Amino acid sequence: MTRAHNFCAGPAALPVAVLQRAQAELLDWQGAGASIMELSHRSPEFVGVAERAEASLRCLLNISDDYAVLFQQGGASQQFASVPLNLSQPDDTIDQVVTGQWSKKALAEGQRHVNVNVATTSQSSNFTTIDSESEWRLTSGAAYLHYCPNETIGGLEFGFIPTAPSPLVADMSSTILSRPIDVSRFGVIYAGAQKNIGPAGLCIVIVRRDLLDRARSDIPAMLNWQLAADNDSMYNTPPTFAIYLSGLVFEWIESQGGLPAMQARNERKAKTLYQAIDDSDFYANPVDIPHRSLMNVPFTLADAALDALFLEKAEAELLLNLKGHRSVGGMRASIYNAVEQSSVDALCDFMHRFEKEHG
Repeated sequence: MTRAHNFCAGPAALPVAVLQRAQAELLDWQGAGASIMELSHRSPEFVGVAERAEASLRCLLNISDDYAVLFQQGGASQQFASVPLNLSQPDDTIDQVVTGQWSKKALAEGQRHVNVNVATTSQSSNFTTIDSESEWRLTSGAAYLHYCPNETIGGLEFGFIPTAPSPLVADMSSTILSRPIDVSRFGVIYAGAQKNIGPAGLCIVIVRRDLLDRARSDIPAMLNWQLAADNDSMYNTPPTFAIYLSGLVFEWIESQGGLPAMQARNERKAKTLYQAIDDSDFYANPVDIPHRSLMNVPFTLADAALDALFLEKAEAELLLNLKGHRSVGGMRASIYNAVEQSSVDALCDFMHRFEKEHG
């Protein structure tokens, strides 16, 4: 079987070694006589799977015991509501940074539950840059500051961790595990699994334990982080197969050399692709160079009328999911951890040939 070059923004490519191991264990997980999907989440077997997955993630990110690690359902979008309901009261004010479509969605949901101050927004530049922190308008006594370190759709990424007197909350869905991070700088980190972690249906929440007592009294039980922490993420039946697969991904990252190795390979892939774009008069990337994403690379063609042909010919060469988001247009290549350098090389080779033929 031939594997395609998968540049999907999410659900995204998974490591072949992980898929092969899951395939081998699918019918009979470690002699249990059943698939891991068929075992009770209360069974010692699955509890062990969940515990190992958490331990692996803690090791990769150097997460201290000061933080709870939660396996939540609903994806990152559910956390857009969970965050204000867990960290603020209705009369509080929160600060939010708006740098793209996902932080816009977080803003819209936050405004349903709490007073929101937009500390800074790059909408006037069509989300192609990030204002200096010195220009941000933070609120004294804000319950927290929320931002999205990497905007999947626009390919805009922070090269720094913001500083604020209030707890820092980050939607890291499309950047987590792509490089080392200092978890201690954050109050809360949350991330949908379907990019660098595992299959869709799971969201990781890393929350500092001293923040767990801030939830509103009327918060729905399924959104309550304290309740999730008290029940080891098993207040209800968790997404067992997604947790199992995520644990395999964590082990795979460890086997590759951990997050420093992931950073090195991701920087090499991004450099290769951005170089192909920058060396050309036919392709262009709209994002200011200091804020270009390591994970999501949007680019446009000199003639948008060629977009459909570009995608058609790319798919014929098994270069899949390159169409840009409908809000941005053009192309986008998502080059998460599981995307190999060979796939980026194949894309660049195709781009050179397409430009030569149609430029």
